Amino acid sequence: MKIGVIGLGLIGGSIFKDLIRLNYDVVAVSKSQNGKNIYKTYDVLKDRDLIFVCSPMNKTLAVLDELENFLQNTTVVTDVCSLKRFVSKRQYSYNFIPSHPMAGTENKGFENSFEGLFKGAKWVITKNTDDNNILIKIIKQLGATPVYATPEEHDRAAALISHMPMLVAQAIFKTAQNNDLALEMASSGFRDMTRLALSNTEMANDMITMNSDNIEQAILNLYKSIGELAQNDYLNQIEQIKNKRKQMFYM
Repeated sequence: MKIGVIGLGLIGGSIFKDLIRLNYDVVAVSKSQNGKNIYKTYDVLKDRDLIFVCSPMNKTLAVLDELENFLQNTTVVTDVCSLKRFVSKRQYSYNFIPSHPMAGTENKGFENSFEGLFKGAKWVITKNTDDNNILIKIIKQLGATPVYATPEEHDRAAALISHMPMLVAQAIFKTAQNNDLALEMASSGFRDMTRLALSNTEMANDMITMNSDNIEQAILNLYKSIGELAQNDYLNQIEQIKNKRKQMFYM
């Protein structure tokens, strides 16, 4: 199988490095990186069977449009954007399968990409057809588990477990940043709670502006949960929360 990767940031770079490790015939297109099997123009993708578009969200639609000038209609193309509604509204001449790997770090760029980033991660696919078999094969070889959802379901869920928590982490740090004693006292709990405040600035802005309706609803749900915790049987509720979290991450 011949594979292409467009964009060599944290996600694209990690996919590229893993595919090299897996001995695939892989090429990348990147404006910022140079090296073996890394090119500047899309014409190197003409013979690819599968292509990962790993551009920033605000540039992805332009890349998908441009690919129509180079690809065959049998080529499978997927993106890795953390929002799915906006990329799912158009039809392309090639076989486009929107997806989203639920993996990453607070760092960005090719220099921070690494083999094994997707090991144990979930990878959301928003088109469940027989045509995506080669994509599923690669996702599993990267160590991830496919999860199916509609674009709308994905964006609502992403707001709850990714976009709203990032905004809250930023707000927590903003609230504490002018209290010198609080910052001097801060330790692992504050560090872990605010890790998402270090998210890629361009990506964070895209998520907040492009998924604002779902994030607003998620924040309202958060207010409701805080109120329920404060007003009802707190000890019982937090025990249930602790048990549920243990089941999710440690069992």
